[in-house]
Amino acid sequence: MKPALLIFSLWTTSIISEVESKPNFLIILADDCTYNDLPLYGGKNAKTPNIDSLAKEGLTFNRAYLSSSMCQPSRAELYSGLYPMSNGCAWNHSGCRPEVTGIPQAMGDLGYRVGLAGKTHIRPVDVFPFEKIEGFDQNCVRNPTRDHDLGPIRAFMEKKGQPFCLVVALTEPHVPWVMGDASRYPPAKLKLPSNLADTERTRQDFASYLAEITYMDGQVGEIIKTLDQVEKKEETLVLFSSEQGSQFPGCKWTTWDTGLHTALVARWPGVTAVGKRTDALVQYADILPTLLDIADSGQKNLDGSSFAGVLRGKEMEHRKYVYGMHNNFPEGPPYPTRTISDGAHRLILNLTPDEIYIEKHLMGLKGNAVLNNPYWATWVRDSWDNPVIYKLVKRYQRRPALSFYHTAEDPYEMNDLATEKKYKTKIREFKKELEMWMKEEGDPGVSLDTQRAHLGARQGNHLF
Repeated sequence: MKPALLIFSLWTTSIISEVESKPNFLIILADDCTYNDLPLYGGKNAKTPNIDSLAKEGLTFNRAYLSSSMCQPSRAELYSGLYPMSNGCAWNHSGCRPEVTGIPQAMGDLGYRVGLAGKTHIRPVDVFPFEKIEGFDQNCVRNPTRDHDLGPIRAFMEKKGQPFCLVVALTEPHVPWVMGDASRYPPAKLKLPSNLADTERTRQDFASYLAEITYMDGQVGEIIKTLDQVEKKEETLVLFSSEQGSQFPGCKWTTWDTGLHTALVARWPGVTAVGKRTDALVQYADILPTLLDIADSGQKNLDGSSFAGVLRGKEMEHRKYVYGMHNNFPEGPPYPTRTISDGAHRLILNLTPDEIYIEKHLMGLKGNAVLNNPYWATWVRDSWDNPVIYKLVKRYQRRPALSFYHTAEDPYEMNDLATEKKYKTKIREFKKELEMWMKEEGDPGVSLDTQRAHLGARQGNHLF
């Protein structure tokens, strides 16, 4: 190699090494935002200029997933790098195993300051002992959400001497849908997703939900701007995720794709590709291993694995499958389902197919009902003479023992292909792999979705 080229090569290597040496990590989470309601993933209504801008500067993951489409289990997976059975949080409003550790301990051991601003929803709190950063509302059901203050996260980012790992967990667009300007979304002009019944009340509520998405997007923009203002942009890996799907039927509290599929955007200047997309299959359990890998630490005994190679453009693929589970108690009567996907196809096992599905928040009313969803009553009302709406109500409440979808062609999974002969081999392979995962995880199936099992986990005395 010529001397000039050698010097240039060494200089380039030095620059990349400097960029990657103990970078900061900023994770921004939305709350109950269906991934394909975002324009970045084909959404036809929402306006999200800041998320779109972030994607133009980074790498968008087309196939990112979580194991459970509920707030607490999804965060437990993200923070621990473990699947629900491993970390113990396999139900909403339950608890992790007391011996579990996660991002605060793992990154803290590497010299990072590890903070959490906004929504917590972890139990017990000492399992994930984040430094508490003020400025963003912790209560996802407050009406209205408190005004946010960027000062505390700015101070956390500016502090010198140690790299930081900061999670900013926003509370929109979780119900109640009261934030943002719904007048920007005239109900009559909306293009409803095919898994939603077209009633007047559904359109009104969907407009309010979209307003919250835009409000959340504004917060994302302010957080990113704060990072840039403290001149930490070049040395920080930013991850934005939409978390699980919204509270509309067929999204949150299910194992359909619109529940478990999440938006994931990564911006790491000088490392990630700019304005590109990847089909690499990743899961929330992979995020902590990725942070540890980037921070130059040997991976611990975690369920997930690092996709740092994808971020660096050295790998095009990551996983073969992603896995998911739903235990309905205490959100309603038991209705356990399990799922597996390769990013293009999805198989779902309904472990109690003779039962009907009930979700108490979505279908019921409590108190002044501000946290409930009155549009559901309009679905039931109109189903008597509207075959399309009847089909949607039936789809939600009565599900077969096994269903199979070509999700890449049918993102709302409206067409069950379980009986089609051409998928027979793939269905058999998926079912075998899913049952193997359940066995490896110690998942007993039906007996897990019970009041007794949930209470044990909530009290730190896990039965399984």
